[in-house]
Amino acid sequence: MSGLLKSSIGRKFAMALSALFLMVFLLQHFVINILSVFSPEAFNDASYFMGNFWAVQYLLQPVLMFGVVFHFVMGFVLEIKNKGAREVKYAKNNGAANSTWMSRNMIWTGLAILGFVVFHLNDFWVPEMVEKYIDGKSQVGKDFYTHVVHMFENPIRVGVYVLSFVFLALHLLHGFNSAFQSVGANNKYTKGLKTFSKVYAIGIPVGFIIIALFHHFNHH
Repeated sequence: MSGLLKSSIGRKFAMALSALFLMVFLLQHFVINILSVFSPEAFNDASYFMGNFWAVQYLLQPVLMFGVVFHFVMGFVLEIKNKGAREVKYAKNNGAANSTWMSRNMIWTGLAILGFVVFHLNDFWVPEMVEKYIDGKSQVGKDFYTHVVHMFENPIRVGVYVLSFVFLALHLLHGFNSAFQSVGANNKYTKGLKTFSKVYAIGIPVGFIIIALFHHFNHH
């Protein structure tokens, strides 16, 4: 693994794999959260399962945490490694003419998303950990839905969520295609992958925005 990460291609490949892993998680997270719009009972059941099933808690959750940290750390490493090369390239060419705004600002959209992840964990994950492992409270019959509704009562918090998902969409629009290219998916299926990536990159963040706005306006 360490040998793989020493090469530029290896680092990009590892970055792409971590990105694809996080995209799968993001889709799963969206599917559970959209239940809160249609059925509070189904959302409560799914939330209880994800928060208490041992495989999720002790296997998938640590892997997810590692994936998030790895992805962002590797992003910063690639940014530092590529900075000098880009400066040389831009000295010869017009950087703005040879790359998109998203590709030039992935580090900044990534930082915005990282800040949001911390904010989001403080809203939902930290209280759950305190409740389960410090206070020792059972989550059997817990009304997760009411907690979500309460979180989205604050218009400032809703604004933070909406803006963060806009940044996520911008990040995904460039990152999704880069991930497929890095793992060698640049073939006859490229057109279909690009179409799917645009639908995913825009659809998932918009879906999360709809969830936040729904709970904010539907309970006022």
